[in-house]
Amino acid sequence: MSHRLLGAAMTAALALGVTACGSGGSSSSSSDNALEIWIRQPPDSESAKTAVKLADAFTKASGVKTKVVALFDDFETKLNQQAAQKDLPDIVINDTAQLGNMVSQGWLQPVDKAALKGGDQLAETAWTAATGADGKFYAAPFSAQSFALIVRKDWREKVDMEPPATWEDLAKLAVAFTEKDPDGNGQKDTAGFVAPAGTKRGYASWYASSLIYANGGDFIKATGGGKYAATVNDPKTVEAVQFLQDQFCKTKTVNPGAVSNDTTVTHEVFEKGQGGIYLVGPYVLARFVNSIGTDKIEVLPVPKGPSGGPGTLGEGENVYMMAGSPNPDNQKKFAEFAISPEGQKIGMNKDANGAIVRLPVNTTVDMAAERQDPRWKVFQESYANAVYAPPVPNWAPIRQTSADTINAVWADCSANVKTAMDELNTKLTQELQSQKAS
Repeated sequence: MSHRLLGAAMTAALALGVTACGSGGSSSSSSDNALEIWIRQPPDSESAKTAVKLADAFTKASGVKTKVVALFDDFETKLNQQAAQKDLPDIVINDTAQLGNMVSQGWLQPVDKAALKGGDQLAETAWTAATGADGKFYAAPFSAQSFALIVRKDWREKVDMEPPATWEDLAKLAVAFTEKDPDGNGQKDTAGFVAPAGTKRGYASWYASSLIYANGGDFIKATGGGKYAATVNDPKTVEAVQFLQDQFCKTKTVNPGAVSNDTTVTHEVFEKGQGGIYLVGPYVLARFVNSIGTDKIEVLPVPKGPSGGPGTLGEGENVYMMAGSPNPDNQKKFAEFAISPEGQKIGMNKDANGAIVRLPVNTTVDMAAERQDPRWKVFQESYANAVYAPPVPNWAPIRQTSADTINAVWADCSANVKTAMDELNTKLTQELQSQKAS
């Protein structure tokens, strides 16, 4: 990926921006004795405020000072800048899918699962997302999530349709939302699906993943001995991508501009009533309850595909203990606090907006006791069949290359999906070979 190809000009251009964000890294931590914690959240967001609450509670419990740095745009690029300066933060809370990339950069310290207080309370499924290609653990699991459909319930009732039980039902509901004026304003200005279908950070692949897994497809498969083979041209995967191309191109039920959008824009598109079906994780549920109205939205499971399922993408966030920190004992203490019942509950933030723990990974935490909104249960039930990115040395270029191809067949309605996926399969095979994982 581009992480390994950053030039000196990019580094110089970012230097001022990172400094302005207050990322002093390990040198800052050693000078003011504060544990520096980076989290991939927009600054001043509700999620960033929750991260500060977590850090403050840790400080109160341990006496260890903390400094939270919330960054969102170009998060990984800014980490590269800090690494180049040998000035990484002490702790990074970031996506599980970034583990392989950070391991390959030499940024992470291995984690002794047995020596991590509370590690035996964490779900084994969550530990798989903290496992590197060499079988070692490189993070403490912190948060998990699966995916479901957040749907405009008021629209569905307006067009007099039942919750979708099949992909055919889902497509028909999208057509009704597009053609039957579900918002009642007398204009044909709504879409069925809203989708973050752009290529930034691999979003097109990220969005398609849940339908691919719901149809029994995949991107790569394990062949034994820590090796993998590309399977993205498997008929089940092709069928899922074709289903989505049909929504873009035949029924035209996806919001305009989706092929250029990331999640930040797509959240707003859904909130503005420009579309009524959003395949997404639980982290936006509380936000939509506040901005749209609790009676207007519902959470429905992703229907099983015609050739497989059920399944959705599984992911979350890990607590990464970064290499080179002068505070290894405090890094471990923070990780142990974050995975403890107290830390998990703070991160969950009950039913309020700003959760940084979507589904708790600590099995002693009763989610129903913390959250009264029953819609969270749909995500929790979907997690039982969630599929995490496999522990290849670096998943990031596989997701990005897949996103580039999938986005292209959605943007170009003349594109042949099977041909494109055959070509993508060749590219993924080459990537696996370059990672010595084939």
